[in-house]
Amino acid sequence: MPVAPVPKRRAAYYISSSNEMPAALPSVTQIYKALGHPARLRILAMLRSGELCACQITAVLELAPSTVSAHLAELRRAGVVTERKDGRWVHYQIAETDSAQAVLQVVWRQLGRDEQVRSDARVVRQLRTIPVEQLCRVDLDLAQLAISRHA
Repeated sequence: MPVAPVPKRRAAYYISSSNEMPAALPSVTQIYKALGHPARLRILAMLRSGELCACQITAVLELAPSTVSAHLAELRRAGVVTERKDGRWVHYQIAETDSAQAVLQVVWRQLGRDEQVRSDARVVRQLRTIPVEQLCRVDLDLAQLAISRHA
């Protein structure tokens, strides 16, 4: 017995006349996008121990300052970090908003076991002992400051 052909349906598209997306959805999406890069997760892990200058973060990540700046901007846009300017220096800290804190609680449990994050934490502890003015000069080499990534 022959099979009857399935009728073709025209695709129907719904176009909204207003913004029907809940207000929280874009915010949550932006936060998770910001968490979607290893360097940004490392930055957040570093900031967990307190405020850091952009040059301190750059020294730990060993990335170009422009790259670190782009990562920090993404975290700032997502509302996960805040910045404070002090003369030439820009300091970052984890935002104290409920949404940032709630999301980061899950992140902390996972990052605590990561060897790279533990290595970064050791370097950050050493960097906190050095004045920002000394640390944030051009062509900084951590070896010149007797700072090592190894335990």
